Amino acid sequence: MSVKLGFVISEFNYDVTESMRELAVRHADFLDANVVEEVFVPGVFDMPLAIKSLLERDEIDAVVTLGCVIEGQTDHDQVVASQTSRKITDLSLDYDKPVSMGVSGPGQTRHEAQQRVDYAKRAVESAVKMAEKDL
Repeated sequence: MSVKLGFVISEFNYDVTESMRELAVRHADFLDANVVEEVFVPGVFDMPLAIKSLLERDEIDAVVTLGCVIEGQTDHDQVVASQTSRKITDLSLDYDKPVSMGVSGPGQTRHEAQQRVDYAKRAVESAVKMAEKDL
């Protein structure tokens, strides 16, 4: 049985996140997982509501998050990454379904974010492996 995935993708830093999305789709296909739905949100901080919506659907086994948080002149990137990762964990536990962390950062430059596009592949792999486990 193929694992059915939902993707939540940040549109902010689109040049990076679109590359992540393309790699994630290819890797899901390689793992024989089915991407049922892709939901685009403005930024990483906006992910939790979309994740919740996907987790509520019976046909979704796991959710993959894709985004990047790039360092700015303030600590805003720290707040965004910290709060989002905490809520992602909470949602996974609340719905008893895996939600993988395919968000790179904080504290990275745009160049570093581009070098970490492969986080998308890791996130898909994690979601599929966790969905296949009988927990």
